Amino acid sequence: MDKKILADYMDAMELIKETEDDIRKLKKRRKTVIQTNVKGSNLKFPYQEKHYRIEGTTFTYKDDKNLRLEEKLLEQRKANAENIKLQVEEWLLTVPIRMQRIIKYKIFEGMTWEQTAAKIGRKATENGLKKEFERFMKKR
Repeated sequence: MDKKILADYMDAMELIKETEDDIRKLKKRRKTVIQTNVKGSNLKFPYQEKHYRIEGTTFTYKDDKNLRLEEKLLEQRKANAENIKLQVEEWLLTVPIRMQRIIKYKIFEGMTWEQTAAKIGRKATENGLKKEFERFMKKR
């Protein structure tokens, strides 16, 4: 496991959020129903004017098929991103607790080394944490 996989984790987290939004938008588009009123009359005498309410979607069966396919692809993209997320979280369990905290603050939350040192506490310095992180990543 290296620094690239940690960056992939961040991208995977964002991709999951973005994909969920895209899926929501697709479902909303598929549920869009248009309603309107039209005039008509009886077919037989007396020809009385009647008002009819009609409703339907703005897309065809082919469009619906494409929307379903797109939704399926988005679900696969989300599943792949969740798989990467789980791999990193599983790997993180094998890392010492102190390094877990450093990775969480620095990589996942995007804090500066100074902010990370403040969060870690116990007289941790930004340079010390940075070196500790670099040594750890060299081992991996």
